[in-house]
Amino acid sequence: MADANETPSSDARDYRETVFLPETPFPMRGGLPQKEPVILEQWGDLYGALRAQRQAEGAPLYVLHDGPPYANGDIHIGHALNKTLKDFVVRSRFLLGYDVDYVPGWDCHGLPIEWKIEEEFRSKGRRKDEVSKDEFRAACRAYAGKYIDLQRDQFKRLGVVGDFANRYATMDYASEAAIVAEFHKFKNSGQLYRGSKPVMWSPVERTALADAEIEYHDHVSPTIWVKFPVIAASDDHPDDLLAFRSATPAIVIWTTTPWTIPANRAISYGPEISYGLYEVTAMEEGLEFQPWAAPGDRLIVADKLAEDVFKAAKIAAWTRIYDINPSGLECVHPLAALDPGYSFSVPLLSGDHVTDDAGTGFVHTAPGHGADDFEVWKAHGHHEVPDTVDPDGAYYPGVPLFAGLKVLETEGKKTGKFGPANGAVMEKLIEAGNLLARGRIEHTYPHSWRSKAPVIFRNTPQWFIRMDQPLKSGDTLRETALKSIDATAFHPGQGRNRIRSMVEGRPDWLVSRQRAWGTPLAMFIDKQTGQPLHDPEVDARIVKAVAEGGADVWFTAPDSDFLGAHDPARFEKVEDILDVWFDSGSTHAFTLDPRTAEHGYAGDRPAHWPADLYLEGSDQHRGWFQSSLLEGCGTRGRAPFKAVLTHGFTLDENGEKMSKSRGNTTDPLTIIKESGADILRLWVALVDYSDDQRIGKQILQTTVDAYRKLRNTVRYLLGALDGFDEAERLTDYDQMPPLEKFILHRLWELDGQVRKAYEEYRFQDVVRPVLEFCSGDLSALYFDIRKDALYCDRPDSVRRRAARTVMDEVFARLTAWLAPLTPFTMEEAWTTRFQDGGSNCARVIPATPEHWRNEAEAERWSGVETVLKVVNDSLEAARRDKAIGGALDAWPTVTAPAVLLAAFEGLDAAEVFRTSGAEIVSGGEAVVVVVKTADFPKCARSWRRVPDVGSDPAYPELSARDADAVRAWDAARG
Repeated sequence: MADANETPSSDARDYRETVFLPETPFPMRGGLPQKEPVILEQWGDLYGALRAQRQAEGAPLYVLHDGPPYANGDIHIGHALNKTLKDFVVRSRFLLGYDVDYVPGWDCHGLPIEWKIEEEFRSKGRRKDEVSKDEFRAACRAYAGKYIDLQRDQFKRLGVVGDFANRYATMDYASEAAIVAEFHKFKNSGQLYRGSKPVMWSPVERTALADAEIEYHDHVSPTIWVKFPVIAASDDHPDDLLAFRSATPAIVIWTTTPWTIPANRAISYGPEISYGLYEVTAMEEGLEFQPWAAPGDRLIVADKLAEDVFKAAKIAAWTRIYDINPSGLECVHPLAALDPGYSFSVPLLSGDHVTDDAGTGFVHTAPGHGADDFEVWKAHGHHEVPDTVDPDGAYYPGVPLFAGLKVLETEGKKTGKFGPANGAVMEKLIEAGNLLARGRIEHTYPHSWRSKAPVIFRNTPQWFIRMDQPLKSGDTLRETALKSIDATAFHPGQGRNRIRSMVEGRPDWLVSRQRAWGTPLAMFIDKQTGQPLHDPEVDARIVKAVAEGGADVWFTAPDSDFLGAHDPARFEKVEDILDVWFDSGSTHAFTLDPRTAEHGYAGDRPAHWPADLYLEGSDQHRGWFQSSLLEGCGTRGRAPFKAVLTHGFTLDENGEKMSKSRGNTTDPLTIIKESGADILRLWVALVDYSDDQRIGKQILQTTVDAYRKLRNTVRYLLGALDGFDEAERLTDYDQMPPLEKFILHRLWELDGQVRKAYEEYRFQDVVRPVLEFCSGDLSALYFDIRKDALYCDRPDSVRRRAARTVMDEVFARLTAWLAPLTPFTMEEAWTTRFQDGGSNCARVIPATPEHWRNEAEAERWSGVETVLKVVNDSLEAARRDKAIGGALDAWPTVTAPAVLLAAFEGLDAAEVFRTSGAEIVSGGEAVVVVVKTADFPKCARSWRRVPDVGSDPAYPELSARDADAVRAWDAARG
């Protein structure tokens, strides 16, 4: 094939103009940062147009429900991954012929926004308690609204399509009304109750937290071993246990929360654990401090743990006196000697939660500060639970010795740090003579996932939804949810076991919060019965008022506006707000259920419930997936989704968690600005999203290289197809040469793979096979072999027509297959070729004829490529040795086993090898290539050295093929 840039000799004709070189305005460099905004402008309301087209076609409905991001800042790489995956789903379903319902939404209530607004007021010299709830909520609403607009535009720049015009937000009046209505369903069904029990409490945030709002971090805590003197003996040893008054025996407990000792009311023991009474006989010598134990002390501990306890207390020797049965024993509080407020007895309670794996085998029991403590206290008939720590993390004024001391700091530079309470309690235990030992331990400790501050267990009255009370169906909420989990498709499959185990073991759903910015538990409590008011007319008035004026109306309107004929003096208005997970878990109710003007929405839309898919990060098994599951099961008897897809988290290139303080974050907006959204989208397509994935400069460079391969493939096709029209199309499959039949087979094969991969959300299994097809089957084989025919055959030759026909089919499918993943580039390619062809995004994958399937050609070309690899290696070696200048200077002899050479039957071996000629010889056990030079004149147009150069007297410098092509070219130009 001729080099069109070579300068001909002065007395020869310049044949460059007769060569059909590729021509296209589609540039090699993408220029995506500049080009993509132009394409976005051209798209306009692309989503609306796509839906209108599919609905006109009668397409089946597909619903993706958007898990709402939080409206408080620019998007980060996690947002980009999540929203791009959702866009892959939306665009691929349009591509597969569906009518896709996707309404983007935002989560707007909650603590992060409250803190931001508190900071803003503080910067103006105003404390939160100096600001009216109405003004405070208005500021929160304005803040969230600003970031909804900002993130919306950033998502659109990423290429995300959806019904942004009718986006939802949990703070919209209609949304808040719908959330209240959903809450009323739980209230009226009897699933809601008020209980007083220890819950995770954040003193920093001054509210209760649910399990889904807790994360665990490493933390160093003080550890103490405390003596509880025995004051009443058990039936086993009524006489001698207390006989030695000089050595009153003491039960030893171990705890990592010294601050809970003032709240102690009991000690729990394990009924199956072996306990003993031990007497200290000697202490360690040479210590730099005076230990708190002494010879003659009598201690009761679990036998399995005795040695560990004595080691901590620096006890060198001891004697075991006899077995102890803790049942019936009573102790005195270890601080009783310092203040009569602790003069109560401390009973021993049997509890299955006690083990002898660590500690002393006894569990210090503070029923106001631990779930197990609370349950064992109640199980033994005790009803009064002491209140020890207030909402701000300080001891109540009535707590002896420690009134007002902070357990956790909630103001100033030490906010979120443990206060003086731990130290003060330890000092008083030393003073009372009941601290046996102390130390430090590093362990995981619960923190709020918003403030990152430690939390405490604290007894408070809260509202809960029962997990184990039968519903109308007869099943409990837990049972209904588990059945729904089993009926849901999970991608990847292990997600089912993860959420199932969480639902199996979770406690009742804590739904109340003591904050300002959120949807209220809009109900009244009868002061006489303590029960919620059940009155449909009252509920209807509440919902109507919220739909018209937002949740703020609950806090500003007089009770009488809602209660009607009921006496306001008899009822208490609940002003707690709902857990934000209840908000987001209810989004299906106002996004998938009908949205009408009656509900407070601008436009009507029919019910699309349940959704075909929910898609979020794997952490949402305990968050949005679970709250949506419970909300749907509690109000409608099933989950609001048919399938759940989860993705992992994005790490830096070294597999480390991203952190602004470490400087290892990757900003999606920077990537878009510097490289374009399609580069970021292609990175998402290339990674295994089901696991944690990595991103950074080197990884993005690999993505750019992959993008360049795709772009250059499409660019070559555009150039090669310049001027192609239907008259040129070769419609008879039987006329196709073997190579074209092979490429059509590969299109048939890939078509099935791509469709199935999109159906199953395996986007990596779309782009990777397509990339391999572009670099292998197309660039390295097909384009290379067919260059000569494309550039030099006459336009009406069957071979050239076949090549251009197949390239047209390749172009049609590549631009469709890749449209969901790199929509800007495929749109640019499609409109470059078809300026009046509409948007590439509106297409469906072209139907692929079944008769393109050709396993025989696939097998043939597998054999051909085995031989071709050896030939190429040999030609490259000859070039390096300067035996030939290029492949067209060669006329190789290829000897190979007959079974391999059978693949070349009906093929022109020289055409396959891209040489001027070739000889193939059957024989031997391996492929052997001898590179000889082509000893014939060079065609001035195609550069092939073939025997028929000069055979046409009118064109003595050309081969017969090229002479025929030029004659046709000359005739066409008169």
